[in-house]
Amino acid sequence: QVQLVESGGGLVQPGGSLRLSCAASGSIFSINDMRWYRQAPGKQRELVATITSSGTTRYADSAKGRFTISRDNAKITVYLQMNSLNPEDTAVYYCNVNGRIGPPQADFISWGQGTQVTVSS
Repeated sequence: QVQLVESGGGLVQPGGSLRLSCAASGSIFSINDMRWYRQAPGKQRELVATITSSGTTRYADSAKGRFTISRDNAKITVYLQMNSLNPEDTAVYYCNVNGRIGPPQADFISWGQGTQVTVSS
């Protein structure tokens, strides 16, 4: 079983920055992709950013140029640096990690509990 603990959300003014963290723990053998999703009130959950095991990153159009995803494999932690925030970024942000646990080895997909990001003046 893999647990993900998120931190770093909060209230920020438009134009401000926040850094989200998501730390994984458990019987982890290997980690593949690490992702950040978000869900705004009344909207579907959407993928914001992905970082692969090799460090390749991909972003939603809404995040390009403003958000940066990174990972620390030694700490089994994924980060999301968010700059130039605007009210449309207000949402609950969730981390998502997949990989293998074990022994005995098995695939896993885990979600964080979510952290609220509110952008408002």
